[in-house]
Amino acid sequence: MSARITWVGHSTVLIHLDGVRLLTDPVLRARLTHLRRVAPVDQSALRGVDAILVSHVHYDHLDLPSLDRLGRSVPVLVPRGAGPLLRRRRFERVVELDVGDDVALGEVTVTATHAEHRADRGPFGAKAASLGFVVSGSVRAYFAGDTDLFDGMASLGPLDGALLPIWGWGPVAGEGHLDPRKAAQALTLLRPAVAIPIHWGTYRPVHYLSPAWLTEPPEQFRREVAALAPEVELRILPLGGSTDLESTIETC
Repeated sequence: MSARITWVGHSTVLIHLDGVRLLTDPVLRARLTHLRRVAPVDQSALRGVDAILVSHVHYDHLDLPSLDRLGRSVPVLVPRGAGPLLRRRRFERVVELDVGDDVALGEVTVTATHAEHRADRGPFGAKAASLGFVVSGSVRAYFAGDTDLFDGMASLGPLDGALLPIWGWGPVAGEGHLDPRKAAQALTLLRPAVAIPIHWGTYRPVHYLSPAWLTEPPEQFRREVAALAPEVELRILPLGGSTDLESTIETC
């Protein structure tokens, strides 16, 4: 069996596994405050989403106008504390999760995991812990959301694939994020068969035209993976690109 993984851009990934279509952290707009998207989204690829996974409440991960586009009847899985924000927006099926909680969606199970990342929406906005998600069916994949390294990463396997953030939208990755070296270090803990870098090369501040950090992070990640985790297969996708994850986990 296999899962179809499509990197829509930034931290937005479409995971099509065992007949279930999951979309992570949907940010689909051409303009997000002071950020401009470098390539448009193929909206047709996002039809028929069965559930949305939101890792945390930062604006570049929980974007209300993007969620509106997907429809208020689609189930939205969020960290505990973020639910009222969506219910006030009249989303009908909001599920708040703590670390370790499982949600069954057809033949797929989504498990909320820890993420080492502080998140809120400003002094008067929603505050909630950050999460990652392990998506399990015939294939097991880890979506990290935004996170720094944490010891519990070693307990998340075995994994067929890891979707890891390697940068952001500015000239530095910033505190509480993985950069290319830290992401490669994460692979030594996670031990996935395949690594797919996300959260890079999608948005830039409007006053930057073509900065090197739009294109350099995955190449640096490639070098770091070769040095630290050469047993992991690295797949660098273009914006909108897809790949299939095959099941590699032995079962007794």
